[in-house]
Amino acid sequence: MDTLPDSQRVVVTGLGAVHGLGHDPVAFWSSLVAGKPGVDRVALFDPEPFACQIGAEVRDWNVEEHMDPKEARRNDRYTHFGFVAAKQAVEDSGLDFDAENPDEIGVLVGSGIGGMLTYEQQLRRLVDGGPRKVSPFTIPALIGNICSGLIAIRYGVRGPNFGVVSACATATHAIGEAMHMIRRGDAKVMIAGGAEAAITPFAYASFCSMKAMSTRNDDPLTASRPFSQGRDGFVMGEGAGVLILESLEHAKARGARIYGEVAGYAATADAHHITMPDPEGKGLGMAMTRALKWAGVETTDVDYINAHGTSTPYNDKFETMAIKRLFGDHATKLAVSSTKSMTGHLLGAAGGIESIACLKAIEHQTLPPTINLHEPDPECDLDYVPNTAREAKVDTVLSNNLGFGGQNAAVVFRKV
Repeated sequence: MDTLPDSQRVVVTGLGAVHGLGHDPVAFWSSLVAGKPGVDRVALFDPEPFACQIGAEVRDWNVEEHMDPKEARRNDRYTHFGFVAAKQAVEDSGLDFDAENPDEIGVLVGSGIGGMLTYEQQLRRLVDGGPRKVSPFTIPALIGNICSGLIAIRYGVRGPNFGVVSACATATHAIGEAMHMIRRGDAKVMIAGGAEAAITPFAYASFCSMKAMSTRNDDPLTASRPFSQGRDGFVMGEGAGVLILESLEHAKARGARIYGEVAGYAATADAHHITMPDPEGKGLGMAMTRALKWAGVETTDVDYINAHGTSTPYNDKFETMAIKRLFGDHATKLAVSSTKSMTGHLLGAAGGIESIACLKAIEHQTLPPTINLHEPDPECDLDYVPNTAREAKVDTVLSNNLGFGGQNAAVVFRKV
Protein backbone atom coordinates (compact mmCIF):
# COMPACT_ATOMS: atom_id res chain seq x y z
CA MET A 1 0.00 0.00 0.00
CA ASP A 2 1.36 3.41 -0.92
CA THR A 3 0.83 4.71 2.64
CA LEU A 4 3.82 2.65 3.73
CA PRO A 5 7.27 4.28 3.77
CA ASP A 6 9.46 3.43 0.80
CA SER A 7 11.59 1.25 3.08
CA GLN A 8 8.59 -1.10 3.55
CA ARG A 9 7.14 -1.03 0.05
CA VAL A 10 8.46 -4.00 -1.94
CA VAL A 11 9.09 -3.90 -5.68
CA VAL A 12 10.27 -6.36 -8.32
CA THR A 13 13.44 -5.37 -10.18
CA GLY A 14 14.56 -8.60 -11.83
CA LEU A 15 13.00 -11.60 -13.57
CA GLY A 16 14.30 -15.07 -14.38
CA ALA A 17 12.40 -17.83 -16.18
CA VAL A 18 13.27 -21.28 -17.51
CA HIS A 19 10.50 -23.07 -19.40
CA GLY A 20 9.94 -25.00 -22.59
CA LEU A 21 8.27 -21.90 -24.06
CA GLY A 22 11.45 -19.92 -23.52
CA HIS A 23 14.68 -20.24 -21.58
CA ASP A 24 14.49 -16.61 -20.44
CA PRO A 25 11.67 -14.19 -19.49
CA VAL A 26 11.59 -12.34 -22.83
CA ALA A 27 11.24 -15.50 -24.93
CA PHE A 28 8.78 -16.94 -22.41
CA TRP A 29 6.52 -13.85 -22.56
CA SER A 30 6.68 -13.74 -26.37
CA SER A 31 5.38 -17.32 -26.48
CA LEU A 32 2.56 -16.52 -24.04
CA VAL A 33 1.23 -13.56 -26.01
CA ALA A 34 1.51 -15.62 -29.20
CA GLY A 35 -0.73 -18.25 -27.59
CA LYS A 36 1.87 -20.94 -28.17
CA PRO A 37 1.23 -24.32 -26.49
CA GLY A 38 4.23 -25.84 -24.72
CA VAL A 39 2.90 -29.37 -24.36
CA ASP A 40 4.08 -32.39 -26.35
CA ARG A 41 4.67 -36.12 -25.94
CA VAL A 42 7.11 -36.80 -23.09
CA ALA A 43 10.67 -37.39 -24.31
CA LEU A 44 12.55 -37.52 -20.98
CA PHE A 45 11.49 -41.19 -20.54
CA ASP A 46 9.39 -43.74 -22.40
CA PRO A 47 5.82 -42.72 -21.50
CA GLU A 48 4.12 -45.62 -23.28
CA PRO A 49 3.10 -47.57 -20.12
CA PHE A 50 1.53 -44.49 -18.50
CA ALA A 51 -2.05 -43.25 -18.77
CA CYS A 52 -0.70 -39.73 -19.30
CA GLN A 53 2.06 -39.56 -21.92
CA ILE A 54 2.34 -35.79 -22.40
CA GLY A 55 4.04 -32.88 -20.64
CA ALA A 56 5.55 -29.41 -21.01
CA GLU A 57 9.25 -30.26 -20.92
CA VAL A 58 12.21 -27.88 -21.05
CA ARG A 59 13.80 -28.99 -24.32
CA ASP A 60 17.08 -28.10 -26.04
CA TRP A 61 18.49 -27.57 -22.57
CA ASN A 62 22.18 -27.95 -21.73
CA VAL A 63 22.69 -26.91 -18.12
CA GLU A 64 26.47 -26.85 -18.58
CA GLU A 65 26.03 -23.73 -20.71
CA HIS A 66 24.77 -21.97 -17.59
CA MET A 67 26.35 -23.76 -14.62
CA ASP A 68 29.72 -25.26 -13.68
CA PRO A 69 29.62 -28.85 -15.05
CA LYS A 70 30.92 -30.36 -11.80
CA GLU A 71 28.28 -28.48 -9.79
CA ALA A 72 25.60 -29.46 -12.29
CA ARG A 73 26.41 -33.19 -11.92
CA ARG A 74 26.03 -32.94 -8.13
CA ASN A 75 22.59 -31.37 -8.30
CA ASP A 76 19.11 -32.31 -9.46
CA ARG A 77 17.39 -30.99 -12.57
CA TYR A 78 15.05 -28.87 -10.43
CA THR A 79 18.03 -27.09 -8.89
CA HIS A 80 19.49 -26.49 -12.35
CA PHE A 81 16.31 -24.65 -13.36
CA GLY A 82 16.10 -22.62 -10.15
CA PHE A 83 19.78 -21.70 -10.13
CA VAL A 84 19.75 -20.54 -13.74
CA ALA A 85 16.51 -18.57 -13.29
CA ALA A 86 18.05 -16.87 -10.24
CA LYS A 87 21.16 -15.95 -12.26
CA GLN A 88 18.95 -14.43 -14.95
CA ALA A 89 16.97 -12.45 -12.38
CA VAL A 90 20.13 -11.12 -10.71
CA GLU A 91 21.60 -10.06 -14.06
CA ASP A 92 18.29 -8.47 -15.06
CA SER A 93 18.14 -6.50 -11.82
CA GLY A 94 21.61 -5.00 -12.26
CA LEU A 95 22.46 -5.72 -8.61
CA ASP A 96 26.13 -5.09 -7.79
CA PHE A 97 26.94 -7.50 -4.96
CA ASP A 98 30.24 -5.72 -4.28
CA ALA A 99 28.22 -2.66 -3.32
CA GLU A 100 25.66 -4.54 -1.19
CA ASN A 101 25.71 -5.83 2.38
CA PRO A 102 25.54 -9.64 1.98
CA ASP A 103 23.82 -9.95 5.37
CA GLU A 104 20.84 -8.00 3.99
CA ILE A 105 20.17 -10.23 0.96
CA GLY A 106 18.20 -13.49 1.31
CA VAL A 107 16.92 -16.35 -0.85
CA LEU A 108 13.59 -18.20 -0.82
CA VAL A 109 13.44 -20.45 -3.88
CA GLY A 110 11.24 -23.44 -3.07
CA SER A 111 10.11 -26.65 -4.74
CA GLY A 112 6.90 -28.56 -4.28
CA ILE A 113 8.56 -31.97 -4.66
CA GLY A 114 12.33 -31.41 -4.81
CA GLY A 115 14.78 -33.80 -6.44
CA MET A 116 12.41 -36.47 -7.72
CA LEU A 117 14.76 -37.53 -10.53
CA THR A 118 17.65 -37.94 -8.10
CA TYR A 119 15.46 -40.00 -5.80
CA GLU A 120 14.48 -42.36 -8.62
CA GLN A 121 17.99 -42.71 -10.06
CA GLN A 122 19.65 -43.40 -6.72
CA LEU A 123 16.94 -45.82 -5.57
CA ARG A 124 17.51 -47.75 -8.80
CA ARG A 125 21.25 -47.89 -8.00
CA LEU A 126 20.47 -49.22 -4.53
CA VAL A 127 18.19 -51.94 -5.89
CA ASP A 128 20.50 -52.91 -8.75
CA GLY A 129 23.90 -52.61 -7.09
CA GLY A 130 23.51 -52.29 -3.35
CA PRO A 131 24.13 -49.41 -0.90
CA ARG A 132 27.72 -48.68 -1.98
CA LYS A 133 26.43 -47.62 -5.40
CA VAL A 134 24.42 -44.73 -3.98
CA SER A 135 26.00 -41.31 -4.58
CA PRO A 136 27.20 -39.32 -1.54
CA PHE A 137 25.52 -36.30 -3.14
CA THR A 138 22.08 -37.92 -3.08
CA ILE A 139 20.63 -36.23 -0.02
CA PRO A 140 21.87 -32.69 -0.82
CA ALA A 141 20.58 -33.10 -4.38
CA LEU A 142 17.06 -34.21 -3.53
CA ILE A 143 16.14 -31.96 -0.59
CA GLY A 144 13.81 -29.08 -1.42
CA ASN A 145 15.85 -26.32 0.22
CA ILE A 146 19.13 -26.94 -1.60
CA CYS A 147 18.38 -24.53 -4.45
CA SER A 148 18.15 -21.61 -2.01
CA GLY A 149 21.40 -22.74 -0.39
CA LEU A 150 23.25 -23.04 -3.69
CA ILE A 151 22.13 -19.58 -4.83
CA ALA A 152 23.32 -18.10 -1.53
CA ILE A 153 26.73 -19.78 -1.96
CA ARG A 154 26.98 -18.48 -5.54
CA TYR A 155 26.47 -14.87 -4.45
CA GLY A 156 27.83 -15.06 -0.89
CA VAL A 157 24.61 -13.70 0.63
CA ARG A 158 23.82 -14.50 4.27
CA GLY A 159 20.29 -13.13 4.78
CA PRO A 160 17.13 -15.25 5.36
CA ASN A 161 17.40 -18.54 3.49
CA PHE A 162 15.27 -21.67 3.35
CA GLY A 163 13.01 -23.64 1.03
CA VAL A 164 9.26 -23.13 1.08
CA VAL A 165 7.24 -26.34 0.52
CA SER A 166 3.49 -26.06 -0.06
CA ALA A 167 2.93 -28.18 -3.17
CA CYS A 168 1.56 -26.08 -6.05
CA ALA A 169 1.39 -22.91 -3.92
CA THR A 170 5.13 -23.02 -3.12
CA ALA A 171 6.46 -20.21 -5.30
CA THR A 172 3.64 -17.80 -4.45
CA HIS A 173 4.19 -18.46 -0.76
CA ALA A 174 7.94 -17.88 -1.27
CA ILE A 175 7.36 -14.54 -2.98
CA GLY A 176 4.83 -13.43 -0.37
CA GLU A 177 6.98 -14.44 2.58
CA ALA A 178 9.96 -12.70 0.97
CA MET A 179 7.84 -9.54 0.76
CA HIS A 180 7.14 -9.75 4.49
CA MET A 181 10.85 -10.27 5.26
CA ILE A 182 11.68 -7.00 3.52
CA ARG A 183 8.79 -5.19 5.22
CA ARG A 184 9.96 -6.46 8.62
CA GLY A 185 13.49 -5.30 7.93
CA ASP A 186 14.96 -8.81 7.85
CA ALA A 187 16.44 -8.10 4.41
CA LYS A 188 16.68 -5.33 1.84
CA VAL A 189 16.79 -7.68 -1.15
CA MET A 190 15.26 -11.16 -1.60
CA ILE A 191 15.70 -13.67 -4.43
CA ALA A 192 12.38 -15.56 -4.44
CA GLY A 193 10.39 -18.03 -6.51
CA GLY A 194 10.11 -21.72 -7.28
CA ALA A 195 11.63 -24.54 -9.32
CA GLU A 196 10.31 -27.98 -10.29
CA ALA A 197 11.38 -30.96 -12.39
CA ALA A 198 8.89 -33.76 -11.75
CA ILE A 199 8.47 -35.15 -15.26
CA THR A 200 9.76 -38.53 -14.14
CA PRO A 201 8.34 -42.07 -14.23
CA PHE A 202 7.60 -42.24 -10.49
CA ALA A 203 5.84 -38.87 -10.45
CA TYR A 204 3.79 -39.79 -13.52
CA ALA A 205 2.85 -43.16 -12.05
CA SER A 206 1.78 -41.46 -8.84
CA PHE A 207 -0.27 -38.68 -10.43
CA CYS A 208 -1.78 -41.06 -12.99
CA SER A 209 -2.84 -43.35 -10.16
CA MET A 210 -4.78 -40.41 -8.74
CA LYS A 211 -6.38 -39.83 -12.18
CA ALA A 212 -5.28 -36.19 -11.84
CA MET A 213 -3.61 -35.84 -15.27
CA SER A 214 -5.02 -35.38 -18.75
CA THR A 215 -5.03 -38.46 -20.98
CA ARG A 216 -5.46 -36.59 -24.29
CA ASN A 217 -2.27 -38.26 -25.49
CA ASP A 218 -3.28 -38.10 -29.16
CA ASP A 219 -3.69 -34.31 -29.04
CA PRO A 220 -1.10 -32.87 -26.63
CA LEU A 221 -1.26 -29.29 -27.94
CA THR A 222 -4.89 -28.93 -26.81
CA ALA A 223 -4.78 -31.16 -23.73
CA SER A 224 -4.47 -28.35 -21.17
CA ARG A 225 -7.83 -26.59 -21.53
CA PRO A 226 -8.79 -24.70 -18.36
CA PHE A 227 -12.44 -23.68 -18.01
CA SER A 228 -13.48 -25.77 -21.05
CA GLN A 229 -16.08 -28.47 -21.25
CA GLY A 230 -14.44 -31.87 -21.36
CA ARG A 231 -11.28 -30.85 -19.50
CA ASP A 232 -9.89 -34.02 -18.02
CA GLY A 233 -6.95 -33.10 -15.82
CA PHE A 234 -3.75 -31.12 -15.63
CA VAL A 235 -0.67 -31.47 -17.82
CA MET A 236 2.67 -31.55 -16.01
CA GLY A 237 5.21 -28.83 -16.75
CA GLU A 238 8.71 -28.14 -15.47
CA GLY A 239 11.03 -25.16 -15.08
CA ALA A 240 11.52 -22.21 -12.75
CA GLY A 241 10.43 -18.64 -12.15
CA VAL A 242 12.47 -16.36 -9.87
CA LEU A 243 12.08 -12.68 -8.95
CA ILE A 244 14.34 -10.08 -7.35
CA LEU A 245 12.42 -8.26 -4.64
CA GLU A 246 13.75 -5.20 -2.85
CA SER A 247 12.46 -2.23 -0.91
CA LEU A 248 11.33 0.70 -3.01
CA GLU A 249 13.83 2.81 -1.11
CA HIS A 250 16.69 0.50 -2.07
CA ALA A 251 15.56 0.28 -5.69
CA LYS A 252 15.29 4.05 -6.03
CA ALA A 253 18.69 4.60 -4.43
CA ARG A 254 20.43 2.46 -7.06
CA GLY A 255 18.27 3.61 -9.98
CA ALA A 256 16.84 0.17 -10.66
CA ARG A 257 14.18 -0.59 -13.26
CA ILE A 258 10.92 -1.49 -11.50
CA TYR A 259 8.52 -4.04 -13.02
CA GLY A 260 5.85 -3.55 -10.36
CA GLU A 261 5.10 -3.61 -6.66
CA VAL A 262 4.31 -6.69 -4.58
CA ALA A 263 1.45 -4.86 -2.92
CA GLY A 264 -0.31 -7.64 -1.00
CA TYR A 265 -0.18 -11.32 -0.15
CA ALA A 266 -2.03 -13.86 1.96
CA ALA A 267 -1.89 -17.57 2.83
CA THR A 268 -4.85 -19.64 4.02
CA ALA A 269 -6.02 -23.26 4.35
CA ASP A 270 -9.17 -25.02 3.17
CA ALA A 271 -9.14 -27.49 6.09
CA HIS A 272 -11.32 -29.67 3.87
CA HIS A 273 -9.52 -32.47 1.96
CA ILE A 274 -5.93 -33.51 1.18
CA THR A 275 -6.29 -33.08 -2.60
CA MET A 276 -9.74 -31.66 -3.49
CA PRO A 277 -10.26 -27.90 -3.10
CA ASP A 278 -13.08 -26.62 -0.93
CA PRO A 279 -16.24 -26.83 -3.11
CA GLU A 280 -17.25 -23.36 -1.97
CA GLY A 281 -13.78 -21.89 -2.44
CA LYS A 282 -13.81 -20.52 1.12
CA GLY A 283 -10.07 -20.77 1.73
CA LEU A 284 -9.13 -19.29 -1.64
CA GLY A 285 -11.72 -16.54 -1.21
CA MET A 286 -10.21 -15.60 2.13
CA ALA A 287 -6.70 -15.59 0.63
CA MET A 288 -7.79 -13.21 -2.14
CA THR A 289 -9.67 -11.00 0.36
CA ARG A 290 -6.70 -10.70 2.69
CA ALA A 291 -4.20 -10.12 -0.13
CA LEU A 292 -6.32 -7.25 -1.45
CA LYS A 293 -6.66 -5.82 2.07
CA TRP A 294 -2.89 -5.92 2.55
CA ALA A 295 -2.53 -4.15 -0.80
CA GLY A 296 -5.05 -1.51 0.21
CA VAL A 297 -7.03 -1.91 -3.01
CA GLU A 298 -10.74 -2.49 -3.62
CA THR A 299 -12.05 -5.39 -5.66
CA THR A 300 -13.04 -2.90 -8.37
CA ASP A 301 -9.38 -1.87 -8.71
CA VAL A 302 -8.35 -5.32 -9.96
CA ASP A 303 -7.90 -5.47 -13.74
CA TYR A 304 -6.69 -9.06 -14.18
CA ILE A 305 -6.46 -12.36 -12.31
CA ASN A 306 -3.92 -14.99 -13.31
CA ALA A 307 -5.93 -17.98 -12.15
CA HIS A 308 -4.62 -21.23 -10.75
CA GLY A 309 -6.73 -22.71 -13.59
CA THR A 310 -5.32 -26.24 -13.67
CA SER A 311 -7.69 -27.71 -16.28
CA THR A 312 -9.11 -30.10 -13.67
CA PRO A 313 -12.91 -30.32 -13.33
CA TYR A 314 -12.99 -29.30 -9.66
CA ASN A 315 -10.37 -26.53 -9.53
CA ASP A 316 -11.64 -24.43 -12.42
CA LYS A 317 -15.25 -24.57 -11.27
CA PHE A 318 -14.50 -23.83 -7.61
CA GLU A 319 -12.01 -21.06 -8.41
CA THR A 320 -14.60 -19.41 -10.66
CA MET A 321 -17.14 -19.59 -7.83
CA ALA A 322 -14.69 -18.03 -5.37
CA ILE A 323 -13.91 -15.16 -7.76
CA LYS A 324 -17.61 -14.48 -8.39
CA ARG A 325 -18.41 -14.55 -4.68
CA LEU A 326 -15.65 -12.07 -3.78
CA PHE A 327 -15.82 -9.72 -6.74
CA GLY A 328 -19.61 -9.62 -7.23
CA ASP A 329 -20.61 -7.59 -10.31
CA HIS A 330 -16.96 -6.73 -10.99
CA ALA A 331 -16.24 -10.42 -11.65
CA THR A 332 -17.81 -10.05 -15.10
CA LYS A 333 -15.79 -6.90 -15.85
CA LEU A 334 -12.26 -8.04 -14.97
CA ALA A 335 -10.18 -10.43 -17.07
CA VAL A 336 -9.16 -13.88 -15.84
CA SER A 337 -6.81 -16.22 -17.66
CA SER A 338 -4.94 -19.43 -17.06
CA THR A 339 -1.47 -19.44 -18.58
CA LYS A 340 -1.31 -23.13 -17.63
CA SER A 341 -3.19 -23.69 -20.89
CA MET A 342 0.20 -23.01 -22.52
CA THR A 343 2.77 -23.78 -19.82
CA GLY A 344 1.24 -26.86 -18.26
CA HIS A 345 1.26 -27.06 -14.48
CA LEU A 346 4.70 -26.50 -12.94
CA LEU A 347 3.55 -27.53 -9.43
CA GLY A 348 5.84 -25.71 -6.99
CA ALA A 349 7.24 -23.43 -9.70
CA ALA A 350 3.82 -22.41 -11.04
CA GLY A 351 3.57 -19.24 -8.95
CA GLY A 352 7.03 -18.17 -10.10
CA ILE A 353 6.44 -18.18 -13.82
CA GLU A 354 2.86 -16.94 -13.36
CA SER A 355 4.14 -13.96 -11.35
CA ILE A 356 6.41 -13.20 -14.30
CA ALA A 357 3.36 -13.39 -16.61
CA CYS A 358 1.57 -10.90 -14.32
CA LEU A 359 4.48 -8.45 -14.23
CA LYS A 360 4.96 -8.69 -17.99
CA ALA A 361 1.22 -8.05 -18.41
CA ILE A 362 1.66 -4.82 -16.43
CA GLU A 363 4.81 -3.88 -18.37
CA HIS A 364 3.22 -4.43 -21.79
CA GLN A 365 -0.41 -3.62 -20.86
CA THR A 366 -1.37 -6.91 -22.47
CA LEU A 367 -3.38 -9.86 -21.15
CA PRO A 368 -2.03 -13.37 -21.81
CA PRO A 369 -4.78 -15.68 -23.08
CA THR A 370 -6.34 -18.95 -22.03
CA ILE A 371 -5.83 -21.08 -25.12
CA ASN A 372 -7.85 -24.16 -26.11
CA LEU A 373 -11.00 -22.43 -24.86
CA HIS A 374 -13.56 -23.01 -27.63
CA GLU A 375 -16.36 -24.70 -25.67
CA PRO A 376 -16.55 -23.03 -22.25
CA ASP A 377 -17.98 -24.95 -19.32
CA PRO A 378 -21.35 -23.29 -18.50
CA GLU A 379 -20.25 -23.23 -14.86
CA CYS A 380 -17.13 -21.27 -15.83
CA ASP A 381 -18.69 -18.09 -17.14
CA LEU A 382 -16.13 -15.30 -16.71
CA ASP A 383 -13.97 -13.47 -19.26
CA TYR A 384 -11.05 -15.88 -19.52
CA VAL A 385 -9.34 -13.98 -22.40
CA PRO A 386 -10.08 -16.89 -24.75
CA ASN A 387 -7.40 -18.01 -27.20
CA THR A 388 -5.89 -14.63 -28.13
CA ALA A 389 -3.85 -12.10 -26.13
CA ARG A 390 -5.51 -8.72 -25.68
CA GLU A 391 -4.23 -5.19 -25.10
CA ALA A 392 -5.86 -3.72 -22.01
CA LYS A 393 -5.31 -1.47 -19.01
CA VAL A 394 -3.40 -3.72 -16.59
CA ASP A 395 -2.40 -1.81 -13.47
CA THR A 396 -3.49 -4.13 -10.63
CA VAL A 397 -3.19 -7.91 -10.88
CA LEU A 398 -4.01 -10.83 -8.60
CA SER A 399 -2.36 -14.24 -8.92
CA ASN A 400 -3.75 -17.38 -7.25
CA ASN A 401 -2.17 -20.75 -6.47
CA LEU A 402 -3.52 -23.73 -4.55
CA GLY A 403 -1.66 -26.76 -3.23
CA PHE A 404 -2.45 -30.29 -2.13
CA GLY A 405 -3.11 -30.14 1.58
CA GLY A 406 -5.64 -27.37 1.02
CA GLN A 407 -3.05 -24.59 1.06
CA ASN A 408 -3.91 -21.37 -0.77
CA ALA A 409 -1.81 -18.36 -1.73
CA ALA A 410 -2.75 -15.08 -3.39
CA VAL A 411 -0.44 -12.21 -4.30
CA VAL A 412 -1.23 -8.73 -5.64
CA PHE A 413 1.08 -6.94 -8.07
CA ARG A 414 0.58 -3.28 -8.89
CA LYS A 415 2.03 -0.84 -11.39
CA VAL A 416 4.36 1.72 -9.80
